[in-house]
Amino acid sequence: MNNTATNEGTPATTPTLTETDLRQFHGTETWFRHWGNRSMTYTEGVQYMAERGGAYWLIDEIAISQSLPAVKREEFQVWTLTLSDADTKFGAVLTCDDGNDNIVYTKKIPFTDFPLSTIKFYCTDNVIMLPGEY
Repeated sequence: MNNTATNEGTPATTPTLTETDLRQFHGTETWFRHWGNRSMTYTEGVQYMAERGGAYWLIDEIAISQSLPAVKREEFQVWTLTLSDADTKFGAVLTCDDGNDNIVYTKKIPFTDFPLSTIKFYCTDNVIMLPGEY
């Protein structure tokens, strides 16, 4: 007898994420502490994005990058993830700018299945948030 459990016959449900979902967040009542950079917190909207978009890695990228001198110097940061076209050899580009379109950090993400073509975050006072939560 095989003791391996299966979900045969049970439809898989994958959470989805839409831009409309993210527009519902304004302010926050709950902050979540980042596991690796304990001085960083993030909002309910960012938590929702990570759960529904399978993107805790994106929070990690922003939080861990705070140790880089060019990033650390910026009191207000705008982080943008932009998925690449199918023609490119990598999945996305993550950039950080100073809020005036002066890029201070860029990282190519080799692969991602993030469900949106682009997403933006603000980071200030050690808090990562969606623009609507600012």
